[in-house]
Amino acid sequence: MTDIKRQLAGRRSKAAGEMFEGMLDASCSYYREKGMAIVEKTPEPMRPLKPYGERGKGQYIACFEKQAQPDYKGVLCDGTAIIFEAKHTDSDRIREDVVTETQRQNFDDFQRMGAQCFVMVSMGFQSFYRVPWKVFRDMKRQYGRKYMKLNELERYRLTEKKGTLLMLEGVEINVD
Repeated sequence: MTDIKRQLAGRRSKAAGEMFEGMLDASCSYYREKGMAIVEKTPEPMRPLKPYGERGKGQYIACFEKQAQPDYKGVLCDGTAIIFEAKHTDSDRIREDVVTETQRQNFDDFQRMGAQCFVMVSMGFQSFYRVPWKVFRDMKRQYGRKYMKLNELERYRLTEKKGTLLMLEGVEINVD
């Protein structure tokens, strides 16, 4: 019975993550239309193994080649790179370990090169946050534990406008 519960929980979690990414996709389109940024979903690194079904109708059986990179990459209107990872939880806290080691390395590398790096957090689809990578990475040092609670996330809260997350409001853009 626990295996079925685990499967259901996994499916719910995957569906919630996809819904959150859909919200972020809509926000990316909003900022693209406004000429403020071009940010796109990073495709998963997959290798096709063989066609799936009859006559290969564009579907394949595939496997992941390596751990995923951060979910979104792009550029702000001033030329600054931006990357972020999307994380959803139904809990009252977000854990540091939801970011993989490969993603951590990517964030650190991009940040070293001057990119703006964030972890976008959905807390039960009730509130949304843009946590700077430096803060997310250093939770243990800053909060004494490897998770952040709702009250600690509050300073990173995002606002919504007509269902669009205003995820770039307050991000520093150098306009000449």
